[in-house]
Amino acid sequence: MHFPDSKLPQVGTTIFSVMSQLANDAGAINLSQGFPDFDGPEYLRKRVAHYIENGANQYAPMTGIPALRTAIADKVERIYGRVTCAESEVTVTSGATEALFAAIAAVVQTGDEVIVFDPAYDSYEPAIQLNGGKAIHLALNPPTFSIDWSALKEAINPRTRMIVINSPHNPTGAVLRADDLEQLAEIVRDTDILILSDEVYEHISFDGLPHQSVLRHPELSARSFVVSSFGKTYHTTGWKVGYCIAPAVLSTELRKVHQYLTFSTVTPVQLALADMMNEMPEHYEELPAFYQQKRDMFCQLMEGSRFSCVKTSGTYFQLMDYSAISDLPDTEFCRWLIEEAGVAAIPISVFSEAPMETRLVRFCFAKSDDTLRAAAEKLCKI
Repeated sequence: MHFPDSKLPQVGTTIFSVMSQLANDAGAINLSQGFPDFDGPEYLRKRVAHYIENGANQYAPMTGIPALRTAIADKVERIYGRVTCAESEVTVTSGATEALFAAIAAVVQTGDEVIVFDPAYDSYEPAIQLNGGKAIHLALNPPTFSIDWSALKEAINPRTRMIVINSPHNPTGAVLRADDLEQLAEIVRDTDILILSDEVYEHISFDGLPHQSVLRHPELSARSFVVSSFGKTYHTTGWKVGYCIAPAVLSTELRKVHQYLTFSTVTPVQLALADMMNEMPEHYEELPAFYQQKRDMFCQLMEGSRFSCVKTSGTYFQLMDYSAISDLPDTEFCRWLIEEAGVAAIPISVFSEAPMETRLVRFCFAKSDDTLRAAAEKLCKI
């Protein structure tokens, strides 16, 4: 039997799965894949159990449980100042990855170009390609990994349909400032270009830096899909619940894809999240300090190593430069690191189309203090 050619011939198993499997096989400490090794809030877990035991186990509305969409809209108005219609502008999705895919699928057509900034999260390009578009890769400027605005201006042409931004940025931890949003607005003004803003780490920014959500910027939010993640905020990545906020006309198109992609998202978790947001808003308000303590602890522990770092500004990832340890390319170095140190990291070159000259790997510090101490002890020995 002849099988059709692959639609994604260049895609294999994600680097996250590869490194996690290598870590499991070697019994290494896994600081590669971005998930906590601690549980979400007890109140939230108990509310999920409550709803499961009380029969909330059938389909949720396609767009999301009304109470959760209302809680999301209330939060957005409270922290970003944007009045959002829970009914027409908020869609609950089965994880942020689904929201990203649905947004791209909703508007990208054959021949359209979508600009992404390298190193770029690995789900963007396959979604673009599967929907007939072409990803245009622009490199961020190391070591700060800022956007080259002049390069962006030059890359825009009549085929440009969408620009994907990500702040706080995975894998680098860079964050956009208010003046970045102004420059982006100036570039797309008087065009039909849409923005897809990946803000899954919106509540994890450090050193007093406010998260500059696109939702703060009326001109940009009028043309944007903004994607967020409950998994990152509530330490529950395995629940795969996210959401997308977009103007009604864009939300309508996103929902057309969403309803045939997953249709709806897990009911008892949505109900529990609504309770959590309403009863304990302090959780996401305290998240920056919670993760900054872990960032600072990990960096302090690593001061005795041959790695060097500049503290990340957001996310729960820390880049480390290993130039003083090895000349190996980063993917080979990460394999070596598992074997020699018993710690797994992520190479960042896999997130870029063009070769990267840097010697950087990404560690996840969303781990218990004991895990971070054990990992740093091993890393300081190499």
